[in-house]
Amino acid sequence: MIFLTTLPLFWIMISASRGGHWGAWMPSSISAFEGTCVSIPCRFDFPDELRPAVVHGVWYFNSPYPKNYPPVVFKSRTQVVHESFQGRSRLLGDLGLRNCTLLLSSLSPELGGKYYFRGDLGGYNQYTFSEHSVLDIINTPNIVVPPEVVVGSEVEVSCTVPDNCPELRPELSWLGHEGLGEPSVLGRLREDEGTWVQVSLLHFVPTREANGHRLGCQASFPNTTLQFEGYASLDVKYPPVIVEMNASVEAIEGSHVSLLCGADSNPLPLLTWMRDGTVLREAVAESLFLDLEEVTPAEDGVYACLAENAYGQDNRTVGLSVMYAPRKPMVNGTMVAVEGEMVSIMCSTQSNPDPILTIFKEKQILATVIYESELQLELPAVTPEDDGEYWCVAENQYGQRATTFNLSVEFAPLILLESHCAAARDTVQCLCVVKSNPEPSVAFELPSRNVTVNETEREFVYSERSGLLLTSILTLRGQAQVPPRVICTAHNLYGTKSLELPFQGAHRLMWAKIGPVGAVVAFAILIAIVCYITQTRRKKNVTESPSFSAGDNPPVLFGSDFRISGAPEKYESREVSTLE
Repeated sequence: MIFLTTLPLFWIMISASRGGHWGAWMPSSISAFEGTCVSIPCRFDFPDELRPAVVHGVWYFNSPYPKNYPPVVFKSRTQVVHESFQGRSRLLGDLGLRNCTLLLSSLSPELGGKYYFRGDLGGYNQYTFSEHSVLDIINTPNIVVPPEVVVGSEVEVSCTVPDNCPELRPELSWLGHEGLGEPSVLGRLREDEGTWVQVSLLHFVPTREANGHRLGCQASFPNTTLQFEGYASLDVKYPPVIVEMNASVEAIEGSHVSLLCGADSNPLPLLTWMRDGTVLREAVAESLFLDLEEVTPAEDGVYACLAENAYGQDNRTVGLSVMYAPRKPMVNGTMVAVEGEMVSIMCSTQSNPDPILTIFKEKQILATVIYESELQLELPAVTPEDDGEYWCVAENQYGQRATTFNLSVEFAPLILLESHCAAARDTVQCLCVVKSNPEPSVAFELPSRNVTVNETEREFVYSERSGLLLTSILTLRGQAQVPPRVICTAHNLYGTKSLELPFQGAHRLMWAKIGPVGAVVAFAILIAIVCYITQTRRKKNVTESPSFSAGDNPPVLFGSDFRISGAPEKYESREVSTLE
């Protein structure tokens, strides 16, 4: 049955009769036929202490904000409105009595939309209310037929039309209802939000012959040519009901399983066996078997039987459980991350029963779950120490499987504290040990002569990488001890790091002891070193230098052959620190 309220309209106000504040009420939606009119009921309130001499108001279309220049529907001060509403809008309510009811006539589709009211009490006492009505312009009556029209059961079909135009009242009549029953007109009824409708009901008991019958409803307006018709076709059928189905099935891997589904319906249903949205078998029949030969763990899960015809459907499920050991875990997620980033890695597997999942690194357990098929490892802010190999292990009473994965953490170069220079007799070796990912470029700088030697100078620099560590050795051989300062610079795409390499042993004090004469000699040796580097670089343009394997000893430089080089290589700005 259709239930329509006949209670009187209650104006829902935000404020009380005294001591009130700005507030309004109007139906949130209202409808009317094209060519007729519509009355939008509206009441508003404002603070009692304002006590205006005159109350004015404005109706806006589709926007509540005057600064957006919305079309003016009605304005009590000037009667100047948008051209779309000229001669079609007027106020039915008395603004002095806080009644803002609006009447719109000669409705056309372009008038459908939102309507807002603005109260104007003079001066700054103006307020556009957020409450608004949405007007829907319609052309057909609303015929409601029950979703299931069942043979032998009484059916109620309703025809409902809006009745919100005080100037034109609709009259309802049924079309094609002969042989079905006599209609009962309920008349004009009020809806919950204060709008009005005309309702007519038609009750009948359908027969099979009534299936497909076209039933219509007509709304007409006396003394006009306005008529609106709507139609609905009757479906007299009954939906399928599944009456036969296996209970849940447990099977051992490799066994045979047969599932049965039977349904009762008119007409015969389409029976479909499905799993995870995939159709396995289907046929138009009363019953359907699904045979599974030599079931595997991949066939474990829930199977659904769907029975449907043009008028409805029914479905039921049956669970098939196949017992087996865990499969090799699958790992996905972030495998390459920058230092400080959050890393989330998911390890999952399939087994029955569910396994114990564990993720560990270097025999340290990082995460574990019991009887779950998924395990998530989250590292809030990765560090270089998180780089390395991880294991995900899944096990139950039927077996154990494991998967390894590597997490690569990328970070800016870090020059380790074991980096230093050392001198023995006439040979100086400077060791720069850099930890970084990706591999950095390394250069040695002699700032006193503005000369830089990088790792591409295989004649002077030997480099070897082991894991995240890159060891570069600068070897110098001459007649003096060592240049006063050597700076190692490492660079990759995440940054640059520089460090002045300290000298180990008593050689650090040598420069202070040799005196002025010794300093002059050492300076001459430094000039020779620079000259040799320049000369060697020039020779490389003519003759390709030989390569060295990881086991080769690094080449050495002889100070007597040096010449001053040209413009030094440029590097990014860097922090320089000195280790004592």
